[in-house]
Amino acid sequence: MKRMFSALFAAALLAVVPAAAHHSISAEFDLSKPVKFSGVIKKVDWTNPHIYTHVEVKEGGKATIYRVEGGPPNSLFRQGWRKDTLKIGEQVSVTGIRAKNPTSMNIGQATIITADGRRVFGGAANRDGNAPGANAPAAN
Repeated sequence: MKRMFSALFAAALLAVVPAAAHHSISAEFDLSKPVKFSGVIKKVDWTNPHIYTHVEVKEGGKATIYRVEGGPPNSLFRQGWRKDTLKIGEQVSVTGIRAKNPTSMNIGQATIITADGRRVFGGAANRDGNAPGANAPAAN
């Protein structure tokens, strides 16, 4: 009986942990603060629970690095992403939403568009069916 209770407790705990680890978009990001910017890829962190693409933007001689949040690596891999989908030094345009914290440089629900028009989805699931590596034209 004790063993069965322990097994049930462990199963219940394992079921709760993934649910607690995931957060809603509105918990961190302000849906009323859309952003759009262009910059250069400085770094891509391919780590759980989300990947982050660091994009450097230069405005008025000052460099700002935004952390563009992507989905989980496994999910993005299944959608066609690879660690080298975005290249360091590559010019990109980003649309997304700002973090609620005014000092945070995190961007959520982002779409990254490369200079050659490839559309790379970082946050939400691929919305138009084009794999990130495909040469999907950018929407105007």
